[in-house]
Amino acid sequence: MSAAQLIVTAAGVGLIALIAWFFWAPRREGVRAALTSSGFQEALILVKGAYTPDVISVERGKPVRLSFRREETAACSEKVLLPDFARQAELPEGETVPVEFTPEQPGEYEFTCGMGMLRGKLIVR
Repeated sequence: MSAAQLIVTAAGVGLIALIAWFFWAPRREGVRAALTSSGFQEALILVKGAYTPDVISVERGKPVRLSFRREETAACSEKVLLPDFARQAELPEGETVPVEFTPEQPGEYEFTCGMGMLRGKLIVR
């Protein structure tokens, strides 16, 4: 095997490991949603190649407002889905779109883009 083949093989293995880590690595505890004077637990989520923050912690039984701001043109991020709360929203580029619901049961709930490539998690305590 030549040196060029070894370099290409090593780069390929490295990229596979990076992709596996991105999609399946354990996620951190995340940020706690801020409690506002209106009674909502609020968090602003930037959509630009990923959700930032991608893990949000909230308390059960209190209304939640997740505001998504899309700062990219990729077709994948045009929609956000929160299937466990029967919510979805179109995300026009450059606009902030609120999604409101009240989580009743503790647990971990996923939110994704329309294609399932961008992923985030809501932790309800």
